[in-house]
Amino acid sequence: MRVSGIFRSIARCLGLLPVLLLAQSPTPSEGDAYRGAAVLEKESCTQCHAIRGQGGKTGPDLGTRTSRQYTPAVMASVMWNHAPAMWSAMKTKGIATPAMGDQEAADLFAYFYSVRFFDKPGEAERGKRLFAAKHCAECHSTGGEGKGPGNPVQNWTAMGDPVILVEQMWNHSSLMKHAFEAKKLGWVSLSGQDLVDLTAYLQDLPSMRKKASTFWLSGPQGGEVLFQEKGCGACHTGALALEGKLANQTLPDIAAAMWNHGPKLTTAPAISTDEMRQIVSYVWEKQYLGSAGSSDRGGQVFKAKHCATCHTGDGGAPHLRDNAKTYSPVTMVAVLWKHGPAMLERMQERKMPWPRLTPAELSDLVAYLNTKP
Repeated sequence: MRVSGIFRSIARCLGLLPVLLLAQSPTPSEGDAYRGAAVLEKESCTQCHAIRGQGGKTGPDLGTRTSRQYTPAVMASVMWNHAPAMWSAMKTKGIATPAMGDQEAADLFAYFYSVRFFDKPGEAERGKRLFAAKHCAECHSTGGEGKGPGNPVQNWTAMGDPVILVEQMWNHSSLMKHAFEAKKLGWVSLSGQDLVDLTAYLQDLPSMRKKASTFWLSGPQGGEVLFQEKGCGACHTGALALEGKLANQTLPDIAAAMWNHGPKLTTAPAISTDEMRQIVSYVWEKQYLGSAGSSDRGGQVFKAKHCATCHTGDGGAPHLRDNAKTYSPVTMVAVLWKHGPAMLERMQERKMPWPRLTPAELSDLVAYLNTKP
């Protein structure tokens, strides 16, 4: 990874760590959060968008969490729908439209993940209530020496890294199951939002505020092998295959699902932090390699949004399903910025409206484009 010192300094000030994601291209490439921060600056995105309060005010701040849940499909659809307005604003300010490729798009998504842009915002007060309601406080002290059998929160190393949190929750699930049974309590289920709120509360504790937050995913290489070796693949096939279950899920959603899954296992295989990082990366990648959209519905979207007018027959545009390219929300963003302005101009000449896409429609369209005739 080669990044200039100034951008590395900016990235560190923003609290960024590398996040390795796959761009959806014939040869998968790694997305890099540092490069993503550099892309925002290089392509003049910061003239309209702030990064944690620093920069333009026209668009939303790209360095903080938002009030809505941004997932790959949601983010891509938001950018797609607002592209004409963004291009108009850039033209007014004399900013050149960036020709963004798959790599730059992957780097941007890596940046957004590194600042947890795709997560719902957490509420510390709600997390405090959950910590009591979910019986966490009965075992884990939040100040001073622990009163229960659990490790005091101030000794936790997991709060700054959600992958470590998943690993520790997974490996301690059998011990916690016995602790629950001893107290005659049922298994405590958690939602992704619960995890985000609990994390917000615990990170705000005086003993935790100075602990560094880290978040990175290794590449998914090796994750599929571990997924099989740990016995996960024996169950997650057919209707239970992850491709159909992880659409638009955030990392806390996946972490919560793994936690809730614990009591269903007779014995939970031990997984180290490095192994968990690879498995989570592989599982996360399923959102890109396996579209949860419907190819049949995507074909209807392709027609209803007038894509077929130009991209089939003698429309003059490429036949999108006839090439070797694999599509994803990431590459749809790259396509948008690379070809969108010319596409908008041609549509305006033909008096055709810009095709607005919901996240579900975008997922269906991706599935359709990936189903080669």
